[in-house]
Amino acid sequence: MPPIKIYQEDQIASPMMRIWQNFSANPFALAGLWTIAFLLLLTLFGPMIAPFSPEAQDPRALLLPPSWDPSGTVAHFLGTDDLGRDIFSRLLHGAHLTFGMALMIVGTALFTGFIIGSLSGMMRGLKSSILGHLLDALLSIPSLLMAILVVAVMGPGLENVFWAVGIALTPQFVRSIHQSVHEELQKEYVTAARLDGANSLQIFWYVIMPNVWEVVIIQTTLAISAAILDIAALGFLSLGAQAPSPEWGAMVAQGMDNLLTAPWTVTIPGLAILFSVLAINLVGDGLRSALAPIRN
Repeated sequence: MPPIKIYQEDQIASPMMRIWQNFSANPFALAGLWTIAFLLLLTLFGPMIAPFSPEAQDPRALLLPPSWDPSGTVAHFLGTDDLGRDIFSRLLHGAHLTFGMALMIVGTALFTGFIIGSLSGMMRGLKSSILGHLLDALLSIPSLLMAILVVAVMGPGLENVFWAVGIALTPQFVRSIHQSVHEELQKEYVTAARLDGANSLQIFWYVIMPNVWEVVIIQTTLAISAAILDIAALGFLSLGAQAPSPEWGAMVAQGMDNLLTAPWTVTIPGLAILFSVLAINLVGDGLRSALAPIRN
């Protein structure tokens, strides 16, 4: 009896349930998901729970080490920088500038890339070929270099970083969606749907898109990690967030002068960037593995 019950449950399990079962079986992907959930909470509520203002300076607490060091204090859990600013508070405030902005940038790039990539993917002939070659030329330029070029034209600042990184990532979404839609358009089931009387909109949404969502999800996870690195890199190069902003990349740059005497001013924001990108990549790999059996 038990084997029959398991077989019946497996048969009636929805695709989303099977994806979750495959995903949750991967402990690394699950750890990455919990880390992302924690980062989302920090992005939303970090400034509310920060014990100090990110720009508040305390001349009596210059370069205090973290609390686990014998010279540290509990009041400044992760220590202070050379101006006496609390690193823990700056880290919490910086979560929405680095991680939160990366999510907004990728959301905008996804929306724009989805529209352009879908419309171009449904096209045929010369227009589709020209767009494909144009995208290949744009994608030959690394996203960080593209963002630096845009910031060099528009000027430094967080607002310009939003547009620069968004412009750099949008061609990746356009290319992946365009190529996926164009390939699916050549399949026999699309021809069968067209012969059955379905119009172009019905073919796109009900026939092609169910087979393209996997590409969209995987590309989104890759883009989020790239956006975090690009935002932090621009902040480190003083092309993005400007002092005294608590953006994580800018915090690393501001702590470089004290790397030998106060390494926590560099390593703590650097670890925040590292774990954010690592968590995104683990979730992306987990989704890729979870979707593979469903696709096959």
